[in-house]
Amino acid sequence: MAMKKFINDPDNLVSELLEGYALLHAGKIRVTGSGMVVRAKPKDEGKVGVVTLGGSGHEPALSGFVGEGMLDISVAGEIFAAPGAPACLEALKAAERGAGVLFVVLNHPGDVLAANLTMEMAEKEGLNVKQLLTHEDIAGGPRSEPEQRRGLVGCIPLYKLVGAAAEAGRSLDEVLAIGDAYERNMATLAVAVTSATHPATGEAMFELADDEMEIGMGQHGEAGTGCTKLKSADETAETMLEMLLKDLNVQSGDQLLVMINGSGATTLMELFIIFRRVHQVLTEKGVKVACSRVAEDLTVQEMAGFQMHIGRLTDEMVDLWNAPCDTPFMTVR
Repeated sequence: MAMKKFINDPDNLVSELLEGYALLHAGKIRVTGSGMVVRAKPKDEGKVGVVTLGGSGHEPALSGFVGEGMLDISVAGEIFAAPGAPACLEALKAAERGAGVLFVVLNHPGDVLAANLTMEMAEKEGLNVKQLLTHEDIAGGPRSEPEQRRGLVGCIPLYKLVGAAAEAGRSLDEVLAIGDAYERNMATLAVAVTSATHPATGEAMFELADDEMEIGMGQHGEAGTGCTKLKSADETAETMLEMLLKDLNVQSGDQLLVMINGSGATTLMELFIIFRRVHQVLTEKGVKVACSRVAEDLTVQEMAGFQMHIGRLTDEMVDLWNAPCDTPFMTVR
């Protein structure tokens, strides 16, 4: 099937989407010429900055979460491609408010390469930066081999927790510790039923038959755990949740954050039905859903499917999740 998208010159996709985004949310963010999405009002001096990077095409992630209480700067790359290290270094410098910067990176080869080069440059310039890598996709490999696991939608709650801690005036080491604790206690699994197309080329990222789905599919079409016949909402939710609970060794009495993240073409109706079953199963197991979110936060163009995310929470993390924030795509008052 031919790609149908309302675009202009494919070479201008990122610049035009960022221009429109900045016009829409002018009171909260601004965009610089180097592809940095920056909070409109910088945080106070003496507070830790929080910076991330990633390819465009996954809107609203990652730049949709720049603002008070979350990210200070998101460095946007081309479609599904990491930005260059010079732009990332510029972002680290711009986010410095006298207390250091936390650099959050999702585990994808291009992002990690750009981040590592950026960290080398930052060290040479004597910048006070700590890096935190997210890798929570359980389809990538066992928990004992985190380097094999991709970073998925778990970055969003992590931005919220570290962003709230930074806004509260915590030190860089304290902000890093909170982020690291959540990163080690989160797990995500994705499922896809139809492919996305690359908006610049029109090429499909993968193929699935009409009666198939693939659990473990990556957000760029990376292979998952294998194709299976399409299952009902409850069956799919139960299968995925059981894998996540086993991976994280969730016990009765634990409290979790649960997110159901739509991949771009799955309706809220479907996502609510999935969440309903997840909540039922967890309640039956004596696990508390302390925090939750159902939304399209990290999309893959018109891919149909979703990512199921769980994270074990401390009481402190619950407070940080509920702390105020004001970004284009997440607001807590």
